[in-house]
Amino acid sequence: MLREKFHESLKELEKEIVDMTDMVSKALEKSILSLKEKDLEEAKRIIQNDEVINKYRRNIEHKCINLIATQQPVADDLREIVAIFDIVSNLERIGDYAVGIANLVIKIGNEPLIKPLIDIPRMCRKAIEMLKNSIKAFVNRDENESRKIIEEDNEIDFLNEQILRELITYMIEDTSKITQATYLIWISHNLERTADRVTNICERTIYLATGF
Repeated sequence: MLREKFHESLKELEKEIVDMTDMVSKALEKSILSLKEKDLEEAKRIIQNDEVINKYRRNIEHKCINLIATQQPVADDLREIVAIFDIVSNLERIGDYAVGIANLVIKIGNEPLIKPLIDIPRMCRKAIEMLKNSIKAFVNRDENESRKIIEEDNEIDFLNEQILRELITYMIEDTSKITQATYLIWISHNLERTADRVTNICERTIYLATGF
């Protein structure tokens, strides 16, 4: 009976991770949308709502600690709890990247964008897709899917390098564009780091599934 309740608690934690992933994904999506639409109020809301994500992480961690204290898990069960600690940490950091983007949107302000946004939204869509799939893989203990998602990080790296090269060209050709080009490079970097965090989640799932 106690073991059944313990595993029910783990399943509830997995559901909360899915919910947290949804919150983080929406924050990231809205941060890029606020950039495209010059929506400074939305950018401010993203910054304000970050505390909700932070509290969600702390709540999940608190539940994990209680499980360790009251159930004394061993072997696979303990490995899953450790995985949950790691995953919510990565999710919280992705939320921070959304906040970082929102802060840069505010810095750019109402200044017209120096170029149409094409690759940055593509990066965002791909990063969110990878993130959601990584959590599905975690819930399903899907080692193969996790490895596939890790390989997809190459697409994000390619887009990031492409954006960097293009924006450096803008800087060289017109020094008045240096400041905004720098902000856009930072935004691209935040998306690239998001994909790196997704890779961390996938690596944790692989360890959970295989023990290696």
